[in-house]
Amino acid sequence: MKFILASKSPRRKEILENIGLAFEIVTTNADETCTATDPSEYVKELALRKGEATLALLKERGQMTDDTLIIAADTVVALENEIFGKPKDEKDALRMLRAFSGRAHRVISGIALLTAKKAVATAEVTRVIFDEIPEGEIAQYVATDEPYDKAGAYAIQGFASLWIRGIEGDYFNVVGFPVKCFSDLLAKEFDLSLANLIKEK
Repeated sequence: MKFILASKSPRRKEILENIGLAFEIVTTNADETCTATDPSEYVKELALRKGEATLALLKERGQMTDDTLIIAADTVVALENEIFGKPKDEKDALRMLRAFSGRAHRVISGIALLTAKKAVATAEVTRVIFDEIPEGEIAQYVATDEPYDKAGAYAIQGFASLWIRGIEGDYFNVVGFPVKCFSDLLAKEFDLSLANLIKEK
């Protein structure tokens, strides 16, 4: 099986490399506008859209074989009914982090898997609990580059780990790619064992 990662995210690339999966990266400029208001539906729709755009590109290039499987993903943060994507600017990053301070929020990732004949998607949810964040630390953080390509304006594995009281669910989901969810979806929908695929590479 040949795997294609349809993502520019360095975190997703690193997570898949760390488990020993062999893959190539192919990305497109897929339309990321979405009208869904439920966070799980939102990330599944965007993950599928990214996967479908990559599928179309590979078909156009004549590179979409029967043993090719595309992995696409999208991650957002949700607080109550509001969906938080990547911050647009410093003001937006400040707004997000102030909203999360002293509260629990959800990190939701959509995973889409596509072959030439089948496309499926699911979502994984992790609850993250923040302590109260001192205003000076928020300002210090948004002055760095770290918040700006991350959903919710923070990286759990970076400076923001200072504020995290705990998590309920998959840590790797918060980083950007829920490996267990990916493995389960592969097994359920394509009858493929991720452990065996890694062992055989």
